Amino acid sequence: MEHDAPQQIQDAVERAFRAVPRDRFLPAELRHRTGEDAPLPIGDGQTNSQPTTVRNMLTLLEVHEGHRVLDLGAGSGWTTALLAHLVGPVGEVIGVERQESLLGPARAALAETVPDARAGIRAARPGGLGAPEEAPFDRILVSAGARRCPPELVEQLSEDGVMVIPVEQQMLRVVRRGEEIEQTVNGAYRFVPLIEDPS
Repeated sequence: MEHDAPQQIQDAVERAFRAVPRDRFLPAELRHRTGEDAPLPIGDGQTNSQPTTVRNMLTLLEVHEGHRVLDLGAGSGWTTALLAHLVGPVGEVIGVERQESLLGPARAALAETVPDARAGIRAARPGGLGAPEEAPFDRILVSAGARRCPPELVEQLSEDGVMVIPVEQQMLRVVRRGEEIEQTVNGAYRFVPLIEDPS
């Protein structure tokens, strides 16, 4: 059963897309392709995701102003910037990326498009997933395909927190309600794999 987001959420996502141009988050030689509804390479086997996919994920996430959001697999920084627009000046977005070569360009693009301190991108910490030391988060966006729904990320959600994550090529919307976890499947998607450290 798919989740239907309220119209005001869809409208907020569209405003974020208008406010945060994709081209700044692409390599210079690919910026002429910014209007393509397709994933585009950004180096190290990573991609700037297809705009339709990003739009769908952000709509499912239902971000509100003031939320604290974890953006796992920040990549080019585009989703981090879009989330920063959605949380507004009193919210916070923590972007996490494992490919260190992407951090510099992503941070530079983020600084140009979100000129305040509400969002940042950091290197993923070795031996873990997410940012447990800064949990809980109201929302978690995962832009890499997982083999399972990672319990260590579910634990980083606040009460009534929402995570959107592709698992085995299905887009899951996960809601934490106390000890109960609600999941809905919302279409099929392909992503680069989520790198999980063996435990």
